[in-house]
Amino acid sequence: MAARLFGTDGVRGVAGADLTAELALHLGRAAAAECPAERPQVLVVRDTRESGPMLTAALAAGIAEAGGDAFLGGILPTAAASVLVRRHGFDLGAVVSASHNPWQDNGVKLLGADGGKLADEAEERIEARLERPSPAAGAFGRIQALHGALDDYLRALEAAFRLDLRGRRVALDCANGAAYRAAPAIFRRLGAEVELLGAEPDGRNINAGCGSTHPEALAERVAGGAAELGFAFDGDADRVIAVDADGAVRDGDELLALCASHLAERGELAGGVAVTVMTNLGFVQAMEERGIEVVTTPVGDRHVAAALAERGWTLGGEQSGHLIWTEHGPTGDGIAASLLVMRALGERPLAGAIPMRKLPQALRNVRVRERGVLDGAAGVWEAVERESAALDGRGRVLVRASGTEPLVRVMVEAPDAAECSAVCERLAAIVERELGDYA
Repeated sequence: MAARLFGTDGVRGVAGADLTAELALHLGRAAAAECPAERPQVLVVRDTRESGPMLTAALAAGIAEAGGDAFLGGILPTAAASVLVRRHGFDLGAVVSASHNPWQDNGVKLLGADGGKLADEAEERIEARLERPSPAAGAFGRIQALHGALDDYLRALEAAFRLDLRGRRVALDCANGAAYRAAPAIFRRLGAEVELLGAEPDGRNINAGCGSTHPEALAERVAGGAAELGFAFDGDADRVIAVDADGAVRDGDELLALCASHLAERGELAGGVAVTVMTNLGFVQAMEERGIEVVTTPVGDRHVAAALAERGWTLGGEQSGHLIWTEHGPTGDGIAASLLVMRALGERPLAGAIPMRKLPQALRNVRVRERGVLDGAAGVWEAVERESAALDGRGRVLVRASGTEPLVRVMVEAPDAAECSAVCERLAAIVERELGDYA
């Protein structure tokens, strides 16, 4: 294969074009064949995309063809699959979702028996199997429904947080995605009054003008007095951002700072906090003031999870809203993160509880001809060096390729918002001129 099939978050692409039913079948067969268990037991869940049932069926067929048993959990968040894999002793988990991408895209991400995302080496072995014929299985596996999966996940959340949210009014934007049943169910179980948005999926409206990538409607609803705060999830609910009573959006950095400070004050923070290179410098400064160690990883919650495991730490996350608290689970869980935020807040309003000041940050996503073109773009890197030198330690520049889409992400931080935006626009223009998608 010319390029690695697995990106930073599984296999992803346009459903029916890049990610076909045939590819899903081969992935299911290769993943089950690579599993060391004699008869692999594999959980398969999905989000609400129109292509989900087709790809789920194909993936399950491949698992069964390789002699594994596929258990279909239906529409569930990615983190629910992680919980259920560990709770029921599955050998593998598979999530059919393209997360925050539009409905036309879909993806397959695989989880190991520990509930965490498969290591790069395991994905490489599965990918290698796609390039060679698979021997026939001694016996075909079964495909069957896993009943009660949603309730199992809700019970795990309830046991982990034990919150009393009676008297609290919370708005939830479920992105017309995998959280549309689970998120309101757990908040209501805990006693909260719920104002619901983005909870009428039709297969094509996932992430469309709603959810963590489009929190405008949630902000307007909360600012209008419908709730004291709000949470917005993405399509597979592994991300969350929040909105305070004034309608201000609070990103993953701010929520992580709140949770880290809360856990540290209670003596429940093991070690420090793992974040990515996209994390705002204001977060690092806030943690330094509180004596909390910070380690930085490449972008991707798998890298955050790996850093936590390596150090025996329990908390990490990304600016995008992936928050991992390993006391609950080894992957990003937007719903669990929202409950941890509620625990950290106590009776305080969100607006006054954020313990960090963000450095002005500008971010531009530039669509490029194809993934991988940034590596040899000498003109882009010369511009990055020039702008970084001009900032002279007062801020920073980060230009990187998306691991899931043909995009180059340009991020700039500087003490002054105007300077920050100007540098970002200059760099984005150079990226677009040299690498842009003009087809």
